[in-house]
Amino acid sequence: MDWSHYRFRSVWDLPAPPGRVYAALERPTDYPLWWPQVRRVDPDPDDERAGTAVFRSFLPYELRVTARERIADPDRGVLEVALHGDLEGWVRWTLGPLGAGGTRALFEQEVSVRKPALRRLAVPGRPFFRLNHALMMRAGRRGLAARLEAV
Repeated sequence: MDWSHYRFRSVWDLPAPPGRVYAALERPTDYPLWWPQVRRVDPDPDDERAGTAVFRSFLPYELRVTARERIADPDRGVLEVALHGDLEGWVRWTLGPLGAGGTRALFEQEVSVRKPALRRLAVPGRPFFRLNHALMMRAGRRGLAARLEAV
């Protein structure tokens, strides 16, 4: 087993129709405005489908990744990016209607950690890294829900 390999899945129920949620999620440069652990997103000046992001949650480390769009399909409600850098793998959002005007957003991620310090801590740190990710996802859901309600 590769202790530095992770699969995450999270479901966010959000108070806005899928089109509005998709519009918010397709603007990664706005993520730091509503997702506290997304510290910075810098677009790639040479590639409009790519950029660099810096994340830091509750544990004292930062992750830096370059993300490149693989799928952007508003009709199906799917956004997917490939990740390179401290994390290698992919992230996908899949959106669908929920009740009266809401959205169920499925977040899926499959990555391998490449940051050397975190790889050295892979076995003893794994439960803490998973908890760190869960707390980050909870804050992201709350932040996006509040942003959607305010607009």
